[in-house]
Amino acid sequence: MSENNHYSGRQIAAGRTLVGLSQGELAKSANVSIATLRRMESAAGNAPGMPNNVRAVVAALEEAGVVFLDPNGGGPGVRLSSSGGGDDS
Repeated sequence: MSENNHYSGRQIAAGRTLVGLSQGELAKSANVSIATLRRMESAAGNAPGMPNNVRAVVAALEEAGVVFLDPNGGGPGVRLSSSGGGDDS
C-alpha cells in the first residue's frame, strides 16, 4: 500500500499487536508521541494524523515484520512477513 491515507487505525493497532510491541515501543521506534499513536489506533477508518507521522508508524511496523494488505474486496488487513522483518510483497 503506497499512500498513508489508506492505512486504518485498526490495521496499525493489529500490526502492533501482531509483532508484540507496546504503544510506547512503537511510538519510540516511529519517533512519534504515544498520544499521536493512540489517536491513530483509535480510528476505525483512515488513520488520522500528519502524513509523515502515519508513514513513520507504518515504516516502523514494516521494519518489525508487518505486511499491510490491500482491501481487495475482503477489507484491509495485516500479516507477518515470511522473512520476519520488512516487506516481502
